[in-house]
Amino acid sequence: MKRIFHSLRFRLMVVLFLIGMLPVLLVGSVLVRSSRDRHVQSRVQEYQYQCSTLATQMTRAGYFSSAEAQTQLGQRLDLLAGVYSGRAMVVDRTFRIVKDTYAIDEGSYCVGAPVLSSMRGRVNSAVDSKEQYAQFSIPIYSQNNQDAVAGVLYASASTAGVMEIESSLVARSSLISVALAFVLAAAAYLLSGVLLAPLMRIKEEFAGAAEGSKTVIAEYTSTETAEMSESYNRTLARLNQIDASRQEFVSNVSHELKTPITSIRVLADALISQPDAPIEMYREFLGDISDEIDRESTIIEDLLTLVRLDKSGQELNIEEKNLNEMLEDLLRRLKPLAKRRGIEMTLESARQVSADIDVVKMTLAISNLVENAIKYNVEKGWVKVTLNADHKFAYISVQDSGVGIPEEEQAHVFERFYRVDKARSRSTGGTGLGLAITEDIVRMHQGAIRLVSTLGEGTTFTVRFPLHYVA
Repeated sequence: MKRIFHSLRFRLMVVLFLIGMLPVLLVGSVLVRSSRDRHVQSRVQEYQYQCSTLATQMTRAGYFSSAEAQTQLGQRLDLLAGVYSGRAMVVDRTFRIVKDTYAIDEGSYCVGAPVLSSMRGRVNSAVDSKEQYAQFSIPIYSQNNQDAVAGVLYASASTAGVMEIESSLVARSSLISVALAFVLAAAAYLLSGVLLAPLMRIKEEFAGAAEGSKTVIAEYTSTETAEMSESYNRTLARLNQIDASRQEFVSNVSHELKTPITSIRVLADALISQPDAPIEMYREFLGDISDEIDRESTIIEDLLTLVRLDKSGQELNIEEKNLNEMLEDLLRRLKPLAKRRGIEMTLESARQVSADIDVVKMTLAISNLVENAIKYNVEKGWVKVTLNADHKFAYISVQDSGVGIPEEEQAHVFERFYRVDKARSRSTGGTGLGLAITEDIVRMHQGAIRLVSTLGEGTTFTVRFPLHYVA
């Protein structure tokens, strides 16, 4: 039951039902109220008109001075009050009640605001919905002087009968509302099913994807479902790409780790098969074995670095660091490597720059770029490291005079185990993981890395990252 209440279809059905039902209830209430007011007003106006007519006849007949007129018109007044379930009284100029259709207060005096007002020639009327009655007072003029008020006809009528009509209308309106509620509920159920049908089909496709299905979604019933379909298809394509990359990565790892081991085994078997081999051969083969072990160790260390980066995510030991000092220390450590190949290294900085970085990781990232610039350079070439900054970002560029990277290869250089020149990479000790590690570290610092290269002329890597790191 709880699952039904939380379902989108149930909520949509409730919304559609309320959208259809609220206007029905509102219109029904307004119609009943307006019908009641109209009936009350009509009944009161009719009673007032009859009383006004009778008051005019009393004026013409000289009601207060003619006993015959009092008898005849008094009977008509009794009949009129009975028809409208009301009460009527005739008050003379001295405020004495000369006629009471209830025959209760005759001879008494009636001094009220409506009577006093009508004594001045005004007609008064009022309706009390709460007490369910209407009352009004009409002046009766003198027969001889139409400007002199001789008395007042004070009448009241019950509106309870109209309220009974309202109750009947409310009952009928309620029955109609209940019937409409069932119709609207059925319509809301069917319409919600129609509206959610595309989403249900997309849901089924998602369920299939969870079980391994790679079928794309083609649901374009509406703009939203089309966007969902396209987003799903892009996600599916990305997942397929990641899956293929993972398989390729596993294959590359297996190959990279197996290659040094195979070389070590071949060298060891060669030594074992030649027990009388000269000492020079032993030294040469053991040196090659040592190189292969170093290569295996480098690959494992780079793999562990990637694993740590993937696992730690955004876990950085951020501190404010002077980038000028960091780059000077980095180039000082790599100077022996550059000297062996006759590479000239220079550092150019426009000003002192400090930034919030993880010093260990950022040093590793820039070191990979500088090492590559040295290893894949021409003999007696040059490497130039440039540091600059604006009000928001720091920029570190590593430019070399090396062999360059072909344009068709540039989009893949940050992929793991990818090598532009596989033979040369192996000879220089490269693992194909350095640029992947660098890109991961730069992204962790909310930065970006850009490559510009011309074959035969050199390569420039530019790293940009915020001066102030915001987690």
